[in-house]
Amino acid sequence: MTKKKKTKNEKNPRLSREEIQKLATGLIETLAQSKSESFTLRQLYTKMGLTEKEQKENIREIVETITASENEVSKIEEPQQKQEVVEPKKEEPQRNSNQKQTSKENTKEIIRNTTVQKQALDSDRLDNEQKEEAHKVKSHTELQKNEYIGTVDGGQRDSAYIICEGLEEDAWVGGHKIKGAITGDIVKIKLTGKQKGKNPEAEVLEIIERGRTEFVGNVQLLNRFAFVTVEAKKLKLDIFVPLDNLNGATNDDKVIVKVLKWSEEKGKNPLGEVTEVLGKVGENEAEIHAIMVEFGLPMDFDEKLIKKAEEVPDDLTDKEFKKRRDFRPILTFTIDPHDAKDFDDAISLSYLPNGNYEIGVHIADVTHYIRPNTLLEKEAQKRATSVYLVDRVVPMLPERISNNLCSLRPQEEKLAFSAVFELDKNGSVHNRWYGKTVIYSDRRFTYEEAQERIETKEGDYADEINLLNDIAKKLQAKRFKHGAISFETQEVKFQLDENGKPLGVIQKIRKDAHKLVEEYMLLANKSVAEFVYRYKNGKEKNTMIYRVHDDPDPDKLANLKAMAKSFGYDINIEPEFFAASLAKLVEDTEGKPEYETLQSLAIRSMSKAVYTTKATGHFGLAFDHYSHFTSPIRRYPDMMAHRLIEKYLKNNIKSVNPEKYESMARHSSDMEKRASDAERASIRFKQAEFMSAHIGEVFEGMVSGVTEWGLYVEVTSTACEGMIRLSDIKGDYYEYEPKNQRIIGRKSQKTYTLGNKVEVRVKGVDMEKRTIDLLLETEEEHYVSSNKSRKPRRGRK
Repeated sequence: MTKKKKTKNEKNPRLSREEIQKLATGLIETLAQSKSESFTLRQLYTKMGLTEKEQKENIREIVETITASENEVSKIEEPQQKQEVVEPKKEEPQRNSNQKQTSKENTKEIIRNTTVQKQALDSDRLDNEQKEEAHKVKSHTELQKNEYIGTVDGGQRDSAYIICEGLEEDAWVGGHKIKGAITGDIVKIKLTGKQKGKNPEAEVLEIIERGRTEFVGNVQLLNRFAFVTVEAKKLKLDIFVPLDNLNGATNDDKVIVKVLKWSEEKGKNPLGEVTEVLGKVGENEAEIHAIMVEFGLPMDFDEKLIKKAEEVPDDLTDKEFKKRRDFRPILTFTIDPHDAKDFDDAISLSYLPNGNYEIGVHIADVTHYIRPNTLLEKEAQKRATSVYLVDRVVPMLPERISNNLCSLRPQEEKLAFSAVFELDKNGSVHNRWYGKTVIYSDRRFTYEEAQERIETKEGDYADEINLLNDIAKKLQAKRFKHGAISFETQEVKFQLDENGKPLGVIQKIRKDAHKLVEEYMLLANKSVAEFVYRYKNGKEKNTMIYRVHDDPDPDKLANLKAMAKSFGYDINIEPEFFAASLAKLVEDTEGKPEYETLQSLAIRSMSKAVYTTKATGHFGLAFDHYSHFTSPIRRYPDMMAHRLIEKYLKNNIKSVNPEKYESMARHSSDMEKRASDAERASIRFKQAEFMSAHIGEVFEGMVSGVTEWGLYVEVTSTACEGMIRLSDIKGDYYEYEPKNQRIIGRKSQKTYTLGNKVEVRVKGVDMEKRTIDLLLETEEEHYVSSNKSRKPRRGRK
């Protein structure tokens, strides 16, 4: 940025001791909110645009005031470069933008702007919070012609793309022009006027804010120093660590490393120190903890939070019961996985004199126990969701809340928030009621136990479960008739030993018991959303947290239409007809070879469901209004929905701030994405670990993805996905056709496309990258075997 040169009369006067003391107090408060990211006074001078000696002395006096009278800064030291380094106190950081003002007003602002938020790296795309932060920085930063503020996406050692508002295509930065920026950093760039394909070329002028300063990596110990190698999607980084900074780490340890000093010089590594040793590379605990750190998941709850949770009373008193509708005499039960500990929902059933049925959907009344503006509330909002890794759960709420107070356990009185429906035998809803209740669960069913009663018509409460199942099927049929889309995707669960080693893979099959629960939860979620939306007439509606699902991507739909046509099917991709047309396609292709191919393409064309205050509908479910109400123990949006619904039920129509709720909804969507990525990473780790014991073996699989560099194949028996590289397919040169989602041999014209059945041999695994390498079984290839004397054998089918 070109700074305007000040005239002599514009120089800032020397501040009085009282003014310095006042600024020092503000500086202390700001630094107390910062992580321990060091920065020098010289860097502060540069950022603030200070050139006059008197101005610099003002800042120096502030620092001296802090260290001498307040003792709030960790240390002031002079390294070899003779720069004074201020080490802020370790606390939770806040992210703000950089803004240049006059020096007196700028003092607090610039130091506040040097704080860096420790946040997880989104391994697929940058989240909304990062984009918003870049926008805030831009709005407060003076930019010259062809200068932009953006966020680095896909930063590698030699190139990066910068996502900038105002540019149609992401800017490309290569070579030394990156200046050490990595994925997630907010940077100021300048376009060079050249093009890299369709992307404009640029150079980084300034790294405004680092996206993160802590990373997970492996220690590579040398004679006089060490490196921590960090490899994640869109990120490769080697951090130089002096031996004194290893803090007990040894070679091949998986560690958390904090960057102390960044370098903008190409080829020069950042300087860091090991802050925590997670364990040896490949060990279950070390690898799972590494995934948790990589995606910014908390290891545990703070002791203060645990103490606060223990102090929450159960409030199961007659006084509280009298405020609620009493469902304790009504038959009520839960249906959950066999290893579930937190029971969010229960279903009640009673017979009405008119021949209809009263079916209650009872949800744990979490917001009765978690009060607004408390530590527990703030932590739940921050986490936003529970995360289900392959071998553990990272809960949103402490155990006393999630597994005890709020869990609808059998033979216990519990407080609930309920949606109660009068339905007839055809699944038509005649009446609805919403409100606070007290319930008593008579029985806890596992899905397997409920399914047994559906199939055999025998066992306790078999009649009631079968009645609920019959009505659920009617509800489902109405949804599909209305345009809802159903894809039956395969899920697996690993059988683990006491050390977390995978012993086998169990395929999870959705049966009627799962669908029974699902239908009543969908009914409740849809109904409460409709209740809030219709509560107030006119265009201005009450604020609500909706779960929305946009229409599919038009370009992807065009590919789906072309692929369907190649199989002899016609699909109407116009918005008003697509859902019904797709449902017919699924029905027509079920059981046929092309089913997997077309279903895979259809799934990929779908948008991602998100949380918002805007009632734009749910395409996949074919609902005009839909919310999440039924899982407040593990989803913060459900807690927000509970609070809003309770407010409106009390006829409290005083407006709430929609912008505040929209911001929380976006955060919840981002955290849901992060949780999903972490869950997939833990699954990929176990898949690679499991297949490492089967190197050289042959399996049947299906082509699940086609790219310019290879075929992704999902092994049928284990649902483990690996890649066949095009360079490993011998005998022909294969070219990628993105429009047809296939590769085709130049000479043979042999094709491989989505859904093709193939036989593959396991070539090897990379535990660090959590990837599996495969070979087409038809190819004569050398493979790496953990037992070279053993002949390859076929895997179990």
